[in-house]
Amino acid sequence: MHRRSSLKLLAAGIPLSLAAKTFGADAAGPFFGSGVKVGEATSDSAIIWTRTSAIDECDKKFALPGVAAKVRVRYRIDGMPDSERTTDWQATQPEHDFAVQFALQDLTPGVRYRYVVEAESDAGKNQTDGTFETAPTETTVVPIRFIVTSCHKYATMDAPGLGQKIYRPMLDLAPQFFVHTGDIVYYDNDTKPLATNVELARLHWHRMDNLPYHRQFYPNVASYFMKDDHDILKDDAWPGQKYGDLTFAEGLEIFDEQNPLGESPYRTIRWGKDLQVWIVEGRDFRSPNRMADGPDKSIWGEAQWKWLQETVAASDATFKILISPTPIVGPDRPKGKNDNHSNAVWKSEGDRARRFLVENKMISICGDRHWQYYSVDEETGLNEFCSGPSTNQHAGGWSQDNVLPEHRFLRVAGGFLSVDVERSNDQSELIFRHRDVAGDVVHEQRFAADGES
Repeated sequence: MHRRSSLKLLAAGIPLSLAAKTFGADAAGPFFGSGVKVGEATSDSAIIWTRTSAIDECDKKFALPGVAAKVRVRYRIDGMPDSERTTDWQATQPEHDFAVQFALQDLTPGVRYRYVVEAESDAGKNQTDGTFETAPTETTVVPIRFIVTSCHKYATMDAPGLGQKIYRPMLDLAPQFFVHTGDIVYYDNDTKPLATNVELARLHWHRMDNLPYHRQFYPNVASYFMKDDHDILKDDAWPGQKYGDLTFAEGLEIFDEQNPLGESPYRTIRWGKDLQVWIVEGRDFRSPNRMADGPDKSIWGEAQWKWLQETVAASDATFKILISPTPIVGPDRPKGKNDNHSNAVWKSEGDRARRFLVENKMISICGDRHWQYYSVDEETGLNEFCSGPSTNQHAGGWSQDNVLPEHRFLRVAGGFLSVDVERSNDQSELIFRHRDVAGDVVHEQRFAADGES
């Protein structure tokens, strides 16, 4: 039922060549050492991001120096050579860390695109390729699969020199899209050097994006990147703070520089008749954690709240899912935690969020916590699924024996979450599957279109 593309060959023992290493390159480059990322796919648009580098692999100090070049993208509908279009050349420049983005417009809904990224400099030329799907229209009935993960730390990588193991089984599942809920890198708590200035913050992205498993996955799956505290500054950060010489504002600029992103940090994506996803922003607009709880204390901010209320009210999707970088239900550890909607110091807005989601028949997905769970809020009945961390080495912070009334499933280990929408006899079903780092299912929960599970 679910479409499987030639991407499955990549997980069947084929060498890491396509999109993992550059091909057809002159010996002097330029190279795509940070890979290629496809982001923000809609029914008629997508963004392709890349960065030109002087070398193809990080050196022993994790350095991946950039190099000036001109870059363009050729793209076409798979199987339709006559549909090929080519972007204008763009120059990669040091003030933007030699990164560049291409906004592809007027795409055809619900099809697979193939593309080639070309780079040229005085030293030589190079190209790499990839593929992605556009979203079907809101009247189209189609099987859907997407993947969610969280918390990538270089120090807890489980395939040293290659990346996180989950990227192989995630690619083998051939999702239409992927959501990373944040903590993609760890500026303040990882293998040194820590990111105390702009240069070192960029290094954290270079060494993560350079990993072969990551360079294989991201060119071939449309992704939506969310940020959390460790991606911007430091643990539990809020606007106005600093980490060494790195400011919160600089952290925001670097995140936008290193990922394919649209104009708004919060957005909603309609994927056919049956699914709409809301991706919320949890850092840009938040009040300080130490502020006294009350109706004026907010993680999302009133502008985002207004957008959320308006867009949810306008949706007729069968299933509505909100994805948050941090928990809304949890439960979280009761002591020393004060950063998310499940914590006592955010009870006012947490209650508001839980009520709103239940009233609108929505389900919550989150990252950030280093354990997998499916919880149901005792007061409102809100269902929440946490993807858990990307590796077993990164798991912790909760005891496997500490099963609370909210927990319907608890696993203190790494992995990821896959979500499917399927139809049988004209009835839609939403299926959540927690998976381990090998991609094997460790928990499954189903919801019918009428809300019964």
